[in-house]
Amino acid sequence: MYGIPYIVSDVMTQTVAAVGRRAPFKETVRMMQDWQVSALPVIEGEGRVVGVVSEADLLPGARLRDDVGADRLPAGRTVDVANADALTAGDVMSSPAVTVRAAATLAETARIMARHEVKRLPVVDEAGLLAGVVSRADLLKVFLRDDEDIAEEVRREIAAHLFRPPTSTVEVEVHDGVVTVTGKVRDAALVALAARLIKTVEGVVDVEFDLAHGSRVR
Repeated sequence: MYGIPYIVSDVMTQTVAAVGRRAPFKETVRMMQDWQVSALPVIEGEGRVVGVVSEADLLPGARLRDDVGADRLPAGRTVDVANADALTAGDVMSSPAVTVRAAATLAETARIMARHEVKRLPVVDEAGLLAGVVSRADLLKVFLRDDEDIAEEVRREIAAHLFRPPTSTVEVEVHDGVVTVTGKVRDAALVALAARLIKTVEGVVDVEFDLAHGSRVR
């Protein structure tokens, strides 16, 4: 009955930089700088995501270049590094990778990001192959949705079902993502329900009501 929520494939970036397990340390750093990203998926085979290497993962490796002795390795670092320049993406990556499916909703994706405290997630298909990357900035794209597009969805999917004429007559307007519903309704109890449903519409920032309540129909 109500609108289909946006999913990851609607907002993700499909052109993705990634590195293989054996990518040298310096090459990984250079790719991050060239693509201006803070993390890269690590893939193997036909594109199966096996890990993620981030700036946080690389920084200990950067320190290793000044720490030649194995006795000076950072606490918890178990990788055998005879030469810091021999480090690869596979040596320092976080694994298994935290990923999200292309069909996941934006709300679900935001929860995964918050739970794992990450800003970007590799997007994988059903075979686990890399399909794209979604970032926090991508999740905010829905708030750039056209006001009239939002208004039309609210009118069609919510107002038309809850506030049916002639017993109820409402108008829906949207400005900068704020939905305003005006008019006359038969049942005031439906207003709270309408507010909850409207707030689930992608791109809605807030909802306001300016309504007169008609007599209850018996």
